Amino acid sequence: MDTSRWRPPALAAKAALAALLALAVAFPEWDRFADKAMGVRVAAYPAAVMIITLVWALRGRGRPFPWDVDLLVTAPFVVDVAGNAADLYDTIGGFDDACHFGNWALLSAAAGVALRRWAGLRSWTLALTCTGLGAAAAILWEFFEYGVFILDTPETVTIYRDTIGDLMLGLAGSAVAGCALGLRSARSSRPRAGGPGRPSPDVLLVSVHEGLDVREGDLFDEGRGAGDADARQDVVRADPAAGGALGAERDAARGEDDAQKVVQGSGVGQ
Repeated sequence: MDTSRWRPPALAAKAALAALLALAVAFPEWDRFADKAMGVRVAAYPAAVMIITLVWALRGRGRPFPWDVDLLVTAPFVVDVAGNAADLYDTIGGFDDACHFGNWALLSAAAGVALRRWAGLRSWTLALTCTGLGAAAAILWEFFEYGVFILDTPETVTIYRDTIGDLMLGLAGSAVAGCALGLRSARSSRPRAGGPGRPSPDVLLVSVHEGLDVREGDLFDEGRGAGDADARQDVVRADPAAGGALGAERDAARGEDDAQKVVQGSGVGQ
């Protein structure tokens, strides 16, 4: 699948992330970067956003690069560092909660798009898998926050409530992304009128034709002229009922005689 239209925003997101991390390195004394484990982010975030490139390289470069998945993986890290750079975590009360919901939705969507494209999962299997992966990632993130922030913080009263809230929001965002992808997959796989999954009249005619004993020069021989088309259709329509009656109670020899009568009754010459 060609996803090259997502290449410019994906590259722009990576460039923005690099610039924001460089800003944090250049001005570590700023309050907005203080006590935010920016050193860990500077080391971990570039590695995280290169995961898609690594997987693509290992699976074989002959396949088109998944720029849409790459953008979905990169965007949450850009949002996080940008939020710190703009001091949004400390100035806007609900920004942290919005990030936990939205960022995990983006990461789960990235996993869902990849699974839908390459693993061929069914719609609700895809939804549940997305939700589970997002929840697992949210738990791992809380482990990271616990090791980096919580062990050295005096906020022992409120920190547990914050952790539980973050887990709930991460799970909710993952579930929303998973359900959205599941619904989209179900709609795209639903057969359309006249489309795949619904046989055309020509296919039905061929199926009936293949079930009959066709001999050269016979009524169903495709080499016969177009003048017999109407009569041929009449016999095809009559054949299921006649065939059912013949096969239900009569032996093979008697069935051949009755089939001959059906053909003669159609008005078509031998």
